[in-house]
Amino acid sequence: MPAEWAEQEWIWIGFPAAADLWEDDLAPAQEQVAAFANAIAETGQQVRLVVRDEESEAAARALAHPSIIFERHPYGDIWLRDTGPLVLLDSAGNRAAQRFGFNGWGGKYLLEGDQETGASMVAAGQLEDRGKADWVLEGGAVDSDGTGLVVTTEQCLLNANRNPQLSRAEIEERLARDLGFTRILWLEDGLLGDHTDGHVDNLARFVAPNTIAIPKAVLPGDPNAATYDDAAKRAAAFGLDVARIPSPGLMGEGDDVEPASYMNFVIANDVVVVPVYGSEQDDAAVAAIGALFPTRKAVGLMADAVLTGGGSFHCCSQHVPAARN
Repeated sequence: MPAEWAEQEWIWIGFPAAADLWEDDLAPAQEQVAAFANAIAETGQQVRLVVRDEESEAAARALAHPSIIFERHPYGDIWLRDTGPLVLLDSAGNRAAQRFGFNGWGGKYLLEGDQETGASMVAAGQLEDRGKADWVLEGGAVDSDGTGLVVTTEQCLLNANRNPQLSRAEIEERLARDLGFTRILWLEDGLLGDHTDGHVDNLARFVAPNTIAIPKAVLPGDPNAATYDDAAKRAAAFGLDVARIPSPGLMGEGDDVEPASYMNFVIANDVVVVPVYGSEQDDAAVAAIGALFPTRKAVGLMADAVLTGGGSFHCCSQHVPAARN
C-alpha cells in the first residue's frame, strides 16, 4: 500500500445523496463536498465524483468543476474510504484493488448499498480485483508511509465488533498478507465521539517516510488532549519524527462532542485539502500542515456540514495511485 503522497491517477469522492440521513445538512454538505472536489479538479488531477442516482447527479453537476467525471455506484452513504477498495502496487509497479469485509462500523450503521460499493468501483476503474479479504477492515483505520509501516488504533482494529475471532497477532498477519505492512505502530484510542471506534485518519497521519502528524491541544477544554499526547508519545517511542498540529478544540454542544480533526486532510498530487470548522485554530492548522508539504498548496475548506454525517474529506474520498510500469 503506497503512501498517499505517491502520484495518483485519480481520486473518487462520494457525494451526499440521502436526504433521510443528512436532513437539513444535505444541501450545505453537498456544497462543501463539491468545493473539495473542485479544489482538486482545478489542479488538473482527475476527480471522479460518485453519485447514486439521477437526482444526486443533477445536484452535483450544478456545483462541480467542468472537468469532473461522474460515476454512479450503489452506496448507503459517502464514506468511500471505508466502503471502497484499497489500491495497492506490487514490486513491478502493477496496480491491484483489495476489498475487505464491511459491517457498518461494527454493526452501528448498516445501510443498503454499502456492501456493493467496493466491487462497483473496482469494475468502473478497470482495476485488477484481488477479491474480498476474509476479515473486516475500513480504509480509515490504517495509514501508510509507503515503506511497509502502518499506523492504526487498538480501539478500532482490536474491537470485538469487527473481528472477534482474530487475535492481535492474527490481525497483524493479515495486515502483512493483504496490504504488505511489515511494521505496525499501534496507537490506543481515537477521538471522542468518533462512531468509527477510533479511525486513525482522525488522529495521526503520515506526512513523509518515518514522519507522522498528530494534533496538539492548544485551547482549554479540548476533550482529546490526553489522547493526542499519548499518541505522540507512542509514535516518538516507536522512533518516528512527530509533527504536532493545533487541534480545533471542542466542537459540539453539551455531551454531543463532534470528532472534528484537521488530520482528515486529503493529499492530492498538487494540493492538500484541509477540513476546517470555524475554530480559531483553522488558519494555524492549515499553515502547519502546508509547511509539511512544501511542493503542494494547502487549502482550508469548511467541512462543518460534512462533519454532521460523522466524517470529513478524507473519509469521503479514495485515491488511486498511478501504476509505475
